[in-house]
Amino acid sequence: MKFISVSTLSLIVLSTFVAAAPIPKPTIYLIRHGEKPSDGGTGLSSDGKKRAQCLRKVFGPSSKFNIGYIMAQKYKADGSRARPYLTVKPLAKDLGLTVDTKCDRNDPKCVKKAVSKYKGSGNILISWQHDALTDIAETLGDKTPPKYPDDVYGQIWTDLAPYANVKTITKENCPGLGH
Repeated sequence: MKFISVSTLSLIVLSTFVAAAPIPKPTIYLIRHGEKPSDGGTGLSSDGKKRAQCLRKVFGPSSKFNIGYIMAQKYKADGSRARPYLTVKPLAKDLGLTVDTKCDRNDPKCVKKAVSKYKGSGNILISWQHDALTDIAETLGDKTPPKYPDDVYGQIWTDLAPYANVKTITKENCPGLGH
């Protein structure tokens, strides 16, 4: 008869418990893309580019946000609808991440599916067109999501699992840029 030491048995039990423990769901942060050019063209204005650079500090490697996955709406070949992607592209580079752009601007179900499939470490940052952020929050489970103001660019919506309510709305605090 072979005997197992108490310490070996303890390790087996502990590793079984840890393996069976559910992985906590990530926090989701939702932001609007950076400012657009005054002529209505594609891309970011100079303020939008400054915001994209600021977000490198706000959500970067030394921040409290611990971003492990970034999504931005799908953009078109002609460059239209690219502002959400351009807003988070410098941050993604800093974090060594690829921005997921598979979901169309008006497809919050695709966003929900991508969020549910994410099994990595870290939290999720979603950069989108502001009108669609409410639909995304609602599709994730929020029964009464806020409306992103038309004249505001610098809000961060925080949605904690089980994603039933955007808990906090904070400011990005990007120096020299409006709210």
